[in-house]
Amino acid sequence: MSRKFFDRRRFLELAGAGSLSGMAALGERVPATGTSSGSGRGSGRKPNILMILVDDLGYGDLSGWGAEDMRTPNIDRLADSGVRFDNFYANCPVCSPTRAALMTGCYPDLVGVPGVIRTHADDNFGYLSEDTLLLPSVLKKSGYHTALVGKWHLGLDSPNTPLDRDFDFFQGFLGDMMDDYYTHRRHGNNYMRKGREEVDPEGHATDLFSDWSSDYLRSRAGHEDPFFLYLAYNAPHTPVQPPQDWLEKVKAREPGIDESRARLVALIEHLDHGIGKVLETLRDTGMERDTLVVFTSDNGGLLRVGADNGGLRGGKQNMYEGGIKVPACFSWPGVISPGRADGSVALTMDLFPTFAEIAGSGKLTGEVDGVSLVSPLRGGGELANNRELFWMRREGNRYGGRVYYAARLGDFKLLQNSPYEPMQLFDLAEDPYESRPLSNDHRMYGELSRALQLHIQRSGEVPWQKA
Repeated sequence: MSRKFFDRRRFLELAGAGSLSGMAALGERVPATGTSSGSGRGSGRKPNILMILVDDLGYGDLSGWGAEDMRTPNIDRLADSGVRFDNFYANCPVCSPTRAALMTGCYPDLVGVPGVIRTHADDNFGYLSEDTLLLPSVLKKSGYHTALVGKWHLGLDSPNTPLDRDFDFFQGFLGDMMDDYYTHRRHGNNYMRKGREEVDPEGHATDLFSDWSSDYLRSRAGHEDPFFLYLAYNAPHTPVQPPQDWLEKVKAREPGIDESRARLVALIEHLDHGIGKVLETLRDTGMERDTLVVFTSDNGGLLRVGADNGGLRGGKQNMYEGGIKVPACFSWPGVISPGRADGSVALTMDLFPTFAEIAGSGKLTGEVDGVSLVSPLRGGGELANNRELFWMRREGNRYGGRVYYAARLGDFKLLQNSPYEPMQLFDLAEDPYESRPLSNDHRMYGELSRALQLHIQRSGEVPWQKA
């Protein structure tokens, strides 16, 4: 059961071959002659990739996902222009592990991040494995310029900073949450960086990340090499701190709205506005048709601040659906047919092999835990719902440093929401709101328990504290 980390040299040799088979298959609806709009690049070129990850967004907290008190036209329009994944899941109900899954394509506890990476050692529950190949490394080998704007949350010091892990460009926040969206501090520390330089910019963090991303996109216009831009917002994570004018607009439009809910709605609408500015820059620079845009969240919404998880049970920190099921959409004009919904059960870790295949790095069979989504993206049908899937979180405080888990196979899901409560089994097909636990004698209780045990044995080989 030894954990198979990447053989870096072997993989990069394979990636260096530059196979375009995956990208060509995805882009087969693009005309074979002529050029794509704006950039003048032919249809055989590798696409740019813009990955937008937001923080703590509930499954029901977008107007296009059913929120009646919310106005999110830019994200809604993005979803309408491509394909929505209605069964997309974060790899964890909290931040760092999901980000580790995105960057590695692996279950986060198999790369050293079972919990949240924090400033203080006595409250830290992860250390990203230095031996694991990260997504920017793969994309760089395939000719991409790699950039991160916004929240990193996978390490505060070398060798686990963005530039150390093969991002060419970094402008953003190394840490976890900000204690204030305007002063950008955490425990009194300034984790804002431009490259390796500490910076102290003025303004709301959402505006800064949107503006910096737009600046980056303008800097890439006219370049022949494609880019990968990972735009990671702190919003709508606590503190729920929207600009005052956005809050007043929501209160005026929604009379009688609860104060807590109004603040969250305003923060999300302000976030949507920022995303709209970035997408507008993509259009203005003529790169829209050459760019795959992906949008999702790192986990579900936090109930105590008024989040709406679309009627699902639970929220952030829970293994119930409300904690891990998140909005997700993919847009690539002229390649992905617009207005589609896909029911494939997919996870954050699936984005790594998807991007690698699209970038011409080849298929990563056996090298990552995720699977490529290229086939459903190109309309080739939904993924078979037959994977054993696992979620975990290690946490301190009331959790005592212990781990709690969920496991899924098909529509059956085994879960607990703290290390101290018994496992419960649900059939999501018959009980999507997880209100009627099945008997512990059910055959799937035993099957999922055994599968989870094997996963725990694998993860036990991987250290999660810095030596």
